[in-house]
Amino acid sequence: MRKRLITPTTETVRPDAGGWLDLENAAVVEVTSEAEGFPVESALLLGETRGWRAVSSGTQTIRLVFDEPQNLKHISLIFEEEHAARTQEFVLRWSADKGRSFREIVRQQWNFSPPNTIREIEEYQLGLSDVTVLELIITPDVSHGPARASLNSIRLR
Repeated sequence: MRKRLITPTTETVRPDAGGWLDLENAAVVEVTSEAEGFPVESALLLGETRGWRAVSSGTQTIRLVFDEPQNLKHISLIFEEEHAARTQEFVLRWSADKGRSFREIVRQQWNFSPPNTIREIEEYQLGLSDVTVLELIITPDVSHGPARASLNSIRLR
C-alpha cells in the first residue's frame, strides 16, 4: 500500500453563532485615524457598542486586509449621528489582488437630520469571491464642514 502524509487543512476563521465573520482573527485593519475612546475595533468586533470615530474632520478610510481570501455574501453597515445635520457619503469597494486594483460595491449619500434621522443602516447581499481587501471610505460632510467620520458597526458574512 502506498501512503503519503499531508498537512491537514484547518478552518482558521470561524463565524460566530450569528454567522458573522470573526474579523479579529480574519484580517488586519488599517485606518486613517481614530479618536481616543473610539478605536476602530469598537466597530469591528462583535459585542462592542461604542463604534469608531475619526480624530479629525475630512475623508477617512477603514481598510480590512484579509489573511486569506474571503467569499462575502452579506455586508452590514450602521452609521449614527446624533448631533449635527449633514450629508455623508461613503464608498465601499473590494479587491481580489491585495489592493492593487479595486471594484466599487456601492457609493451612497445619506442625510442626517437630528433628532429625527440619526441612523443609517445599510445591508448588501452580494456574491464576492476571493476578497483580499475590503475598503470603506467615508466623507462625513460633502460640504466639507467640521463633522468627523464615524461608524457604529460593520459586519460581514
